[in-house]
Parts: sequence; structure tokens; C-alpha cells
Amino acid sequence: MAASGAVEPGPPGAAVAPSPVLVPPSAPSHLFRPISAEDEEQQPTEIESLCMNCYRNGMTRLLLTKIPFFREIIVSSFSCEHCGWNNTEIQSAGRIQDQGVRYTLTVRTLEDMNREVVKTDSATTRIPELDFEIPAFSQKGALTTVEGLITRAISGLEQDQPARRANKDATAERIDEFIVKLKELKQVTSPFTLIIDDPSGNSFVENPHAPQKDDALVITYYSRTRQQEEMLGLQAEAPAEKPEEEDLRNEVLQFNTNCPECNAPAQTNMKLVQIPHFKEVIIMATNCENCGHRTNEVKSGGAVEALGTRITLHITDPSDMTRDLLKVTKNPFTLGDSSSPGQTEKLQEFRQKMDQIIDGDVRAHLIMDDPAGNSYLQNVYAPEDDPEMTVERYKRTFDQNEELGLNDMKTEGYEAGLAPQR
Repeated sequence: MAASGAVEPGPPGAAVAPSPVLVPPSAPSHLFRPISAEDEEQQPTEIESLCMNCYRNGMTRLLLTKIPFFREIIVSSFSCEHCGWNNTEIQSAGRIQDQGVRYTLTVRTLEDMNREVVKTDSATTRIPELDFEIPAFSQKGALTTVEGLITRAISGLEQDQPARRANKDATAERIDEFIVKLKELKQVTSPFTLIIDDPSGNSFVENPHAPQKDDALVITYYSRTRQQEEMLGLQAEAPAEKPEEEDLRNEVLQFNTNCPECNAPAQTNMKLVQIPHFKEVIIMATNCENCGHRTNEVKSGGAVEALGTRITLHITDPSDMTRDLLKVTKNPFTLGDSSSPGQTEKLQEFRQKMDQIIDGDVRAHLIMDDPAGNSYLQNVYAPEDDPEMTVERYKRTFDQNEELGLNDMKTEGYEAGLAPQR
């Protein structure tokens, strides 16, 4: 049996054999014991295997184990006593999940560096603060920690540095500088973000507070794209034929209108857009070639909701200012050219306070109260609850229904061919 593929950097040019599937997905669950250093009965299975570095026999050790609050995995380790080559990798003992998963961890303390991580070979690892990415299928799967992931990345970058320096490669110095930045991350002198995105759904980042919620960890499940399905070797289902009217949702519609400024003929573009975890909205834009006037607006694609909506967001971080927001309005806020000096001073003071909130110097909270129930504020933790945001549904007052034109709206008692009875 061939040895499993390398995870830790090996000698340049060393061959790597494909990893065999040694345990079927339907293996009995009692074969997988919870991972524990104190379990003396949890012994690996040893199999004599061919070393792909020196082509002599080495030893592969397999351990069937279970990660708490996750699932069963297979840990495979190979070592060769003849040439000293060794490597480890992990495989999921189950099937590819129905959805992909994205773990976003904010590393703030040294304790976060010790979090357990399962990273499959199909996962992409990113650290946005350094613009650093490890693409999918560039490494074998690993059972490690956050610190181990960074150490592994450092080892991979250092592997060919002696050759680059000998050849006076200009990239050697830049790589050395980047390695220094990676090493600084291990000291956690400032917070940074670790993102593990796995379309197979089989990667994992430990929540040390489980089963309680982890404020530093955001888990997002998503539907795979057709490209991701093909990347995982899955048979993508042929898309179902859609009615002709539904195909219009993927197009920008155009219709003739008149410019609201100069009344010259113009065109308005319209497109239906689905906002995740909300509803459809209509984006409309008009551009007049005659006078150059431009307008754009967003309207709800649905009816007035049965209940009003009040959304309250506690702004605790500058990143909250980047949340998507949809607010359907009638009248814009403006003071005009004829405003008094007192109003101007108040507006300038208001702008200064807003700048302080945007810069994160002042904490504040935002309230959007929409009797129509059609406003939206992005929940960055979706589909989980957002700890900084509350959404209340309430019954409208008579005056609110009057403003929306609902009190005189008759929706019952119609008869075919007859006008509504009042």
C-alpha cells in the first residue's frame, strides 16, 4: 500500500502517492473513539507501506477518532526509519456535506492560537490582514491548531529560501519580510482574522465554549456553486428549466420614460435583486442624455408587510459601518440653501459626531423604524442571531396605516365584473 501524501514540507522533488480511502463512510460509529491523550485503549493501526522518498518500506499509522462537537475523522501518519521522511494527514470519515462551510475566527489572545483545527485538502485558508491565502488542494488535510497552521505556512515558505538566496532571486528578501510578519502573528500582538472556507463542509475550528456561543467565531453555511461541485468531483445536477418569466430576473429590463428634470425622452433600467436572508428589491436607474440628470432608487419588490419593523443596531466596531442597508424613503433629509446660520452650525456639529462614530471613537446605536416592514440591515452573523442587533415586529397605528394609504384600501368583497362596494 502506498504511503499517504505529504503534509509537512519534505525534500525537494520528493514524490507523493495518492491517499487511499481505507475506511468506508458507513463504518460503525463505535470504531471512532473521542480524541483523548489519556485514552490508553485508543491505539493506532499500523500498516507497512512503501516510502515514496527512498522506495523502501516504512510504517503508516491510522487512528480513527472523533472530534467533540464535530464528526469522525481518520488521522494518517507515515514515517520511514531508513531516510527519516515522515508526514501526516487527515481525512473525513463521512461523506461530503450538503453545504459548504466558512469559519471566520478573530484571534485576540494566545489561547485562541491553541484552538483545534481540522483543515481538509479542499479548504482555502486566508488571513486578510496580510493578504495571505493558501489555495484549496495545495496542501493535504491536517489536524492541527491555529498556531500549527501558521507554523506550517512558515515552513512551506522557508523551504526553498536557501536556493532563492543562492540564485540572488529578488523575491527572497520579500519572502523573508513576509515570514517575519507571520511569526509576529503567533505572538498575537494585535488581533487578526483567520478564515477557513471549505466547500466540502468537512473542515472545523474549535469552539472552546461549546455548547455556548463563541463571540470570536462566526460559522457560515452556504450552497456550493457549480464550479465548486466540479472541483469536488461531484456530479452537478442539470439546472431545471425555468419558465420564461423567471429568466427575466437575471436580466436588466429597460423601458421608455421622461426625464423628471427636462422632460426629454429617457430610458430607465430596472433589475430584480434578491437580498440574502431578506427579500427581493427593485433597483431602478434613469440617465438622461439630454441634460445629464441621473436618478437611482431602490424599492421593495413585495407588498407592505403585515407588521412594522424596528431594527436596532449597537455600533461597537468600525466594521459595523460597512453593513449593507436598505431604507425605503419618501423625502430626503436636507436643509436647502436658505437655511439659517443656527441650523448650519447644528448640521456641522451633527456631521462631526457622525465622523467620530464612523472612525470608531464614539459608540452609538442605530434605529430604523419602518411601519411598512420593508427596510433591511445586514446581519453579518447570518443565519445565526446577531448579538449586536435586535429586530422587533409591531402592529401599526391608525395614523401609520393612513400614511401608507392602507385604511381606505379594500381587498375583499369584489365580484367579477363589478366595482367594489363601499
